[in-house]
Amino acid sequence: MEHSLKALQEKALKEIAGANDIDALETVEIQYMGRAAGELTAILKNLKDVPAAERPRTGALANEIKQDIEAQILERREALLAREENESVFDVTESYVPRRESGTLHPTTQIQYELEDFFAAMGFRIIDGPELESDFYNFSALNIAPDHPARDMQDTLYIKDHPTWLMRTQTSSVQVRAMREYGAPLQAIASGRCFRNEATDARHEHTFHQLEGFVVGEDVSFAHLKGILDAVARHLYGEDTQVRLRPKYYPFVEPGVNGEVTCSFCAGGGCALCKQTGWLEIFGAGLIHPHVLKEGGLDSKKVSGLAFGFGLTRLAMLKYGINDIRLFMSADMQFLKQF
Repeated sequence: MEHSLKALQEKALKEIAGANDIDALETVEIQYMGRAAGELTAILKNLKDVPAAERPRTGALANEIKQDIEAQILERREALLAREENESVFDVTESYVPRRESGTLHPTTQIQYELEDFFAAMGFRIIDGPELESDFYNFSALNIAPDHPARDMQDTLYIKDHPTWLMRTQTSSVQVRAMREYGAPLQAIASGRCFRNEATDARHEHTFHQLEGFVVGEDVSFAHLKGILDAVARHLYGEDTQVRLRPKYYPFVEPGVNGEVTCSFCAGGGCALCKQTGWLEIFGAGLIHPHVLKEGGLDSKKVSGLAFGFGLTRLAMLKYGINDIRLFMSADMQFLKQF
């Protein structure tokens, strides 16, 4: 794997240096970095197949190569743009065509891609699930009882004349689908949009983004969960970040916890953002409930599992100091151009 990575790096850098215009450079970028079929992306997704003892070193090398390729692409793009400006000749007879601005990734998408790359380097499979979901996968398979308040119309957007179909309220709905398709052992993440019938305000929105992660296999324990959450917290907010877990009830895990990290704005000293507590709540987690494992076609006496979920929208708000969740869906260019 390491030999393949270094060979790919050498080949990519040669092609980047040989790109003579922006179109050629974009072709090279898609070839190696494209999220659907990029050569480096494919290698990152296959890190799960690397022996466990070699995975940390190989993952670190893959991320280093990824950053090097990205930096070389950026440097080459700036050089080509500068050359185009120097070579351009103003022709007064030409009709004026405004230059099209280049867009940037939405701040939530930036957080999603960053975490997907992080988990891919840890050997997690990146999967997806439908936004239009069945009552079974969204609720019943996750041990959410028929009389649970979350099923009521004030929380869930049901499809008219189709009472068993709804817009998914959480990415946890992917768990049972993945277990039935891939079995165990399995470690995967799934991210995407979720929908709830919310009264919108600065902290609530009807459409938001989540990232769900889960691991199933033999002897999966709470220690594994704590280790993963510690690694994510340090990746997002720095090596000195501390994680605090407090008991909380979620129907699909047992035991369940609320996860908090030391506030990145006040370093735990207390500020308005963390309400003077020094802690920020960023995830929910726990060990997968035996009912969920059973619905996934697994024997809870032979395998166990852990699950955790992040609100990607909330992570973006914390990272960039955004105080109103409604800005993410506003299509306000003044807001979006900041990222």
